Amino acid sequence: MKEKILFIVNPISGHKDKRNFPSLVENLIDKDKYDFTISWTKYGGHARELTRAAIAEGYDIIVAVGGDGTINEIGTEMIGAEQTFAIVPCGSGNGLARHLHIPLKADKVIKEVINKGVKSKIDTATINGVPFISIGGVGFDAIIADYFAQDPHRGLKTYVKLVTERYFKYQPERYHLILDDEKEIDCEPLFISFANSNQFGNNAVVSPHASLNDGLLDICIFKKPSLISIPVIAEKLMTSHIDHSKVVDIYQVKKIKVIRNHEDIANVDGEAMMMDKDLLVEVKPLSLNILLPSH
Repeated sequence: MKEKILFIVNPISGHKDKRNFPSLVENLIDKDKYDFTISWTKYGGHARELTRAAIAEGYDIIVAVGGDGTINEIGTEMIGAEQTFAIVPCGSGNGLARHLHIPLKADKVIKEVINKGVKSKIDTATINGVPFISIGGVGFDAIIADYFAQDPHRGLKTYVKLVTERYFKYQPERYHLILDDEKEIDCEPLFISFANSNQFGNNAVVSPHASLNDGLLDICIFKKPSLISIPVIAEKLMTSHIDHSKVVDIYQVKKIKVIRNHEDIANVDGEAMMMDKDLLVEVKPLSLNILLPSH
């Protein structure tokens, strides 16, 4: 029996031209294995609607062709579903794809992952019930996510520019953390990341040992470093050695309560969302079926 596979393509993600994507699929996909359909998103939230419809129509595999926003829309809609999620990364950061060692070129994904990949399961998580797959957080990174979403330019350069512009004005806030109803921490960090995967994107690795199938979240509490130490910390972030720095404390938990002074935004897979004052972040073990490279 052939499997039904749907490619949901965001035509504008990552500013990459995707007009040749249908011919790429036509030429490379294993037609003995799949009957394929391609749908294009037309507006924000359309990927989510297309995913819901595809689940109802009994597709076997649903593929996100786009950036982190498209991947989050489709992937979070598939949490707990029988269908298998797959990724053709076309964004500016591609954090989840990099963590999962999924190729960053569409032709390689079709040949190596779609045609020859293996089905697996990964953890997801929620912040106050809102699902995410890669990384959530509060503090400075949520503020940067907010500005980044509003900036017409994407990519690492824009991210670095925003961080540089906002860093010195940012005053860390106070948080009370309760880890797995046991350990309590008071802190005033630059930001706190709830890392399910290991990186923000562009190989900026926030928690080098984070795993997508261990049933745990890595809670990364980043202190605001001195100006002189920023280049060293940036280098450790980009070389997967940030855990060897005194600037971050990392704890592994199944859930964390975050008590803040007021309601504020949180970073949910790169999207800044207004949330209640208090947050409950929980892991959902092995809740998403996903197609991965076989090696």
